[in-house]
Amino acid sequence: MYYLGVDVGSVSTDLVLLNQNKQVVEKLYLRTKGKPIAAVQEGFRMLKNKYGNSEILAAGTTGSGRQIASTLIGADAVKNEITAHAVAALDTDGDVRTIIEIGGQDSKIIVLKNGIVTDFAMNTVCAAGTGSFLDRQAERLEIPIEAFGDYALKANSYVRIAGRCAVFAESDMIHKQQLGYNEGEIIRGLCHALVRNYLNNVAKGKEIKDKIFFQGGVAANKGMKAAFEESLGIQVVIPEHYNMMGAIGAAIIAKEKVEKAGKTNFKGFDLADSVFQSKSFECEGCSNGCEVVNIQENENVIGCFGDRCGKWGSKLAM
Repeated sequence: MYYLGVDVGSVSTDLVLLNQNKQVVEKLYLRTKGKPIAAVQEGFRMLKNKYGNSEILAAGTTGSGRQIASTLIGADAVKNEITAHAVAALDTDGDVRTIIEIGGQDSKIIVLKNGIVTDFAMNTVCAAGTGSFLDRQAERLEIPIEAFGDYALKANSYVRIAGRCAVFAESDMIHKQQLGYNEGEIIRGLCHALVRNYLNNVAKGKEIKDKIFFQGGVAANKGMKAAFEESLGIQVVIPEHYNMMGAIGAAIIAKEKVEKAGKTNFKGFDLADSVFQSKSFECEGCSNGCEVVNIQENENVIGCFGDRCGKWGSKLAM
């Protein structure tokens, strides 16, 4: 018997199964590739093959695609990323005071006090400092992204890189290469530039206190961890499941909700074999002219999104 968490982001779709002690027994990392429905189905196909006879006691969703994922799977809880990451971190260590989260295309800071989120901020405007930008630079330098942090740690010094903008950062890196700086110095300089950008923008005005958790895919970069520690003068902790914390938090939240409700809405792993379609139309009910998207499963409408007044979504809820 397990609890399921699904985190649908712009870059990756993460799925986890927790046992009844809230320990991770399975985790899947899939590329979303602009097709969240297909990514969820692929994850369910993999889980069905291995856990098809298991009972899912509760299911939760989070991430930018949490609403659509909830409609697909019959989620018991739908929560934003801030709450999901905070719940997972606190379940791992109740002493966490600050969460630094950097994912594929956005970054966040979450401030906690006595186990409660007291402040947070997100950067969703610029890609500078996110996983997709680092992937791009690793590809350009022909260095495996897994080795990016090692290059930074091996460098004895670093060159200053302009990190406020992804375009300017890349241009500055190319310029420094042309001046003869080696890859290690440039990569270490890039890590410091991205940390500087994060602290001056996302974390501006926030009180960063120990204990600090570093979560999200970018936490795998040892150079970023070292740059944060050097800039803050505080140890930064990377939890074991750093890149799955959103999904873990969603599963824990769903567990708690079902324990109160007494039943789950989870539809089962068979949705892996269903045929889903997205169709849109313009609502003419008022001057807003909302573009409403409806999701069809085997030609039956199961969810509507995009209506500001809730007219279409409420009809399905009834």
